[in-house]
Order: sequence, then structure tokens, then C-alpha cells
Amino acid sequence: MDQPLIECVPNFSEGRNPETIRAIADAIESVEAVKLLNVDPGQATNRTVYTFVGPPAEVCEAAVRAAAKAAELIDMRLHKGEHPRFGAMDVCPLVPIAGITMEETVEWARKLGKRLADELGMTIYLYENAASREDRRNLATVRQGEYEGLSEKLARPEWQPDFGPAAFNERLGATAVGARDFLVAYNVNLNTTSTRRANAIAFDIREKGRLKKVDDKPVLDEHGDPVWIPGSLKAVKAIGWFIEEYGIAQISVNLTNIAVTPIHVCFEEAARKADARGVRVTGSEIVGLVPLKALLDAGRYFLRKQQRSTGVADRELIKIAIRSLGLEDLAPFVPEERIIEYAIRDPKPRLVDLSLRSFVEETASESPAPGGGSVAAALGALGAALGTMVANLSSHKRGWDERWEEFSDWAERGKAAHDELLRLVDADTDAFNRVMDAFGLPKETSEDKARRKESIEEATKRAIEVPLRVMEVALESMAVIGAMAEIGNPNSVSDAGVGAVCARSAVLGARLNVEINCGGLKDEVYTAEVRSKAAQLQDRACAREIEILSIVERRMAEPA
Repeated sequence: MDQPLIECVPNFSEGRNPETIRAIADAIESVEAVKLLNVDPGQATNRTVYTFVGPPAEVCEAAVRAAAKAAELIDMRLHKGEHPRFGAMDVCPLVPIAGITMEETVEWARKLGKRLADELGMTIYLYENAASREDRRNLATVRQGEYEGLSEKLARPEWQPDFGPAAFNERLGATAVGARDFLVAYNVNLNTTSTRRANAIAFDIREKGRLKKVDDKPVLDEHGDPVWIPGSLKAVKAIGWFIEEYGIAQISVNLTNIAVTPIHVCFEEAARKADARGVRVTGSEIVGLVPLKALLDAGRYFLRKQQRSTGVADRELIKIAIRSLGLEDLAPFVPEERIIEYAIRDPKPRLVDLSLRSFVEETASESPAPGGGSVAAALGALGAALGTMVANLSSHKRGWDERWEEFSDWAERGKAAHDELLRLVDADTDAFNRVMDAFGLPKETSEDKARRKESIEEATKRAIEVPLRVMEVALESMAVIGAMAEIGNPNSVSDAGVGAVCARSAVLGARLNVEINCGGLKDEVYTAEVRSKAAQLQDRACAREIEILSIVERRMAEPA
């Protein structure tokens, strides 16, 4: 992704009227460069969460258009719902996704807040990283008193808005606009209808915890402030509520930093606290989208609990995570729609998504790409995959139970290698296409010629760096392949041998692509360095193949 991308996750106080929900979605989609990823309405909360991404200026334009549509169709005087709220567009956070810093995102959030005030007359509070004051960082603090208490709040000097009128707008209420890190909205499902019990579990786990009480009266500290008993999880906000449409109580959780408290940790802790109160967790749901890493980490966690190898394909890790977290307890969970990296993926067909037959036939066609570089990367991926396979088989071998983690670690290394090599299959073809595009640039004027020459040189270096990376990763994969030849499941030792042959062939094939592209470069110093490095990588790969095949031959000759 070359251009900056931000995500916007506005929450609107309407979850029951399909025409209004659709109209706001249409407003967002009316901005061409913006992609609407998810619309998640809630009947009980009477609230809809929209998720869309795009370049910063276009995302802010879409947010303004959505707010204008909400101002036209939503009347807060009529709104009732389970979720805390104080406005028609209740909250509108911007989240940096790629190619943009948090500081830059903060500036866009402040511009957005000002536009909403100036163009639509909305009352705007800035929160999180965009907050104008430290005491306004926390959304719960900004929204305290909700819509019903907003008129009184606006009358207080310390709660004058950051932008827009301080007069109470009965129809629109107020809106919180902010910039924050990726937040996962997550609900844990319970086998109870009791909001009280759901709240008790929420207080057990959330960072803020619960008020300390004696004889049902809050305990105060020396300053007269209430004393809080912290909950068990950091970076977690949670409340309990009853969801009428499902007939269950839930713990509604905001995971504000999944590096501190991942989804699976929250789920397991909620299950433990629920069990202690005689309540059972039946599943969970993710509201909106979730980063891929969150589900991969969850999949690995649950596999480790089973003492099984974690070096398996991403789709398997995701499947384990969905089942273990009960993400389909209430509705289907479609990874292609709910995982953010998948949802924003370029829809252009990729070579790695072709069937083996289609890939071979495409290679055999008169099209110059995919060519030898992509095939070398694919060959390397197959070699690394064979090493990973032997590691996984060894991890699950009967009688080797105490060694599962050792082989799982090797499988993880193998998986990382074949994932990277698969990425390089398309990267090599993309690099070739960039070279062709550079040769196709105009050359009428001296400026054209200079620009074309510079573009060809830059594109050619990219076409060298990709196969050079193929060489490096294929050689790295031989560490896994060699280890599996030496210590892996003896019944699969020949597979390790084939993996070594594939890896060495990938290195040799990729070097040919390095060499042919070096011939077109003017930078002699760069060319000399690249050729020297490629020669060393090839020598090491050939020597390593001989060592591995020697081990394979020896082990195959040993008695069964």
C-alpha cells in the first residue's frame, strides 16, 4: 500500500430502521475512493457501527456525508437503547492503518471535527489521542451523563465543546471525534438473562474494576474520592447488558490494546470469572472488523493448549480461533468480510490463488509473466512446505508427545518461510511488470528521457531485489529442512530430501533472474555487490543440499 490509509468507525444511534441504516451506508459509499467494509446494526443497542477505509481526505469526506444523512434522519429525542450514547453520530474515531502516523491521524481528526461543526452545526468533543485536554481523553468521561444529561453538561464552563455550539441540540445531541489505535469491540455471550450477573463478571475483568464498598457504601480515600478495586485485565473496558433479540446477557467489551490483552485472553478470563459465579460462557462475537494477527494468535493459543503444532496454515489457525472463541454462536463469521487485511485486499487476481493446474498453464502460455522468478519462488515455497510438513508430522507422532513443542517451533519457522516465498511469487511478476511499464514511458523530450531512464533503473533494481530475497528465504528454509532430515519423523525423511532439492533449485533459479536483470543496470557498484551476494548464497545452498541429502540417504538406510 503506497498511499496513506485510515479507518473510520463511526457509531450512529440507529439500529432498527433499515432505511436509515442503508441511507447512511449509501452516503459513505458515495465517496469513490472509500471502501465500506462492514455495517453492524444492533436491535437492542439501537446502534449501528460502520467501518470504512481509504485515503484520509476521502475518509473524512465520507464521514461528513454520513453525519449529514444522520442529522437528517435521526432524532435523539426518540432514541432508546442499551448502549451509552449522547448523539445521533455518537462517536467517530479515525484509526491509522498504513502509511500514516498517529500524529498525522490526530490532525485529520481535528480537521474532521471542525468540518462537522462548521458545515453541519454539530457539537463536537475531541477524545483519545486527538483530545484537546488530558481529562477528555477517555470516551466514557466525555460521554458521561449521556444524552439525557447533555443540556446540563453543556452549561458548565469546563464542558464547553471543542468545536460547534455549546447550546443543546435536542435532535442531534453531541459527537465525540477522535484518533485512536485499533480497538476491538467484542461481546462475550452468557447462558443467563441476568444483566446483574453479566455486570458482575464485567467488573471482575475490566481494568477499572468496581467500587470498593463496606456495608453497601462506597469507601473513600483521604481526598474523598471513591476507592476502586481493579479488575484482572489491563486495557479492557466492559459492561454487562441483556440482548433481547438473542434472549441472552452479554459482557460488552472494548479491547483498547490487543497487544496488552488479546481476544483469547479476555475470552478465557471471562470464562473463568463466569464459572466462579455459576455462569457459563457459550461463545462470543466481534463487532466490526478485527486484525488478522488477533485471530492467528488465538488459533495458536488454543492449539498450544492441545499440545499441537502451531505451524499450520493461516486458514487452519483462523478456523480453530472461530470454533474455540464461539464466534459463530449467534451469527456466521466470514473471515473474508470480518478480517481487516482480507477485507481491504486488492481484488486483482493473484498467482498464488490459482489452482496448480492454472498456474502451470498460465506459466506455459505466451504471456511473459509469470516467469522463472515466480516459478523459483513457488519452488522454494514447496520446499519450505515439505520441511514444515515433516515438522508437523513429527510433532504429532505417537510416542513423541514430550517433543511436540520442539517440532512446533520448527514448523513455525518453516511456515514463515513458505508464507514469505508465496508472497514473492506475485512480487516477482509485479516487479517484472513495473520494468515493462518503465520502458513504456514517453521519450519525446530530454525531460521525458531522463525520467524514463531513472524509472527503468529503479524498477530494474526492484526486479533484482525480489529474486535476491527468494534466494535468502529459500536458503533460510534449509535450516528447517535439514533439522527435519536429522531429527524428524523417520517415515518422512525422503520428504525432507525433496524439500532440500526444491530449496536449492529455488536459489539457483532465482540467481539466474538476479543475473539477467543486473545486465541492464548502470550502477556498477550496486551490481557488483548484488552479484557477489548472490554467488555466496548459491554456494551455501548447494553445499547445504549435499549435507541434507547425505543425512537423508543415511537415515533411509537405517533399519526401521
